[in-house]
Amino acid sequence: MKKTATVKKASVAAKATKAGPKSVKTEKGSKPKASTKGTDNGKLIEKACVAALAKLKDLNIDENLQSEINWCLGSYRGDGNPSGLYQMAKRALAIFTYEQGDISKGISVKLIADLEKAIGNN
Repeated sequence: MKKTATVKKASVAAKATKAGPKSVKTEKGSKPKASTKGTDNGKLIEKACVAALAKLKDLNIDENLQSEINWCLGSYRGDGNPSGLYQMAKRALAIFTYEQGDISKGISVKLIADLEKAIGNN
């Protein structure tokens, strides 16, 4: 009798895994709401990274960082997780601070301040 109970439990478990996760029911035509926690900071870092990317392209500095910022922006827009943007903003800030002395025009104080502000909100 124990063998029968074990077989039944196994077949029920197999059916449950094949069915997949249960979907969340919402009102007709509505989508589940995403968490809005931290969206202001996310938008701030996104804006700073877009500006940094534009400036890096304009000055033709560090093409590797440009591609990484571009990838992180796409990733952030897909999943809403800005952790990669913070890392890229820190790298861009270091480059801009270093290059600011060499390049007389192009890297504004406002760009550096915006990056620092966005990183500081992390």
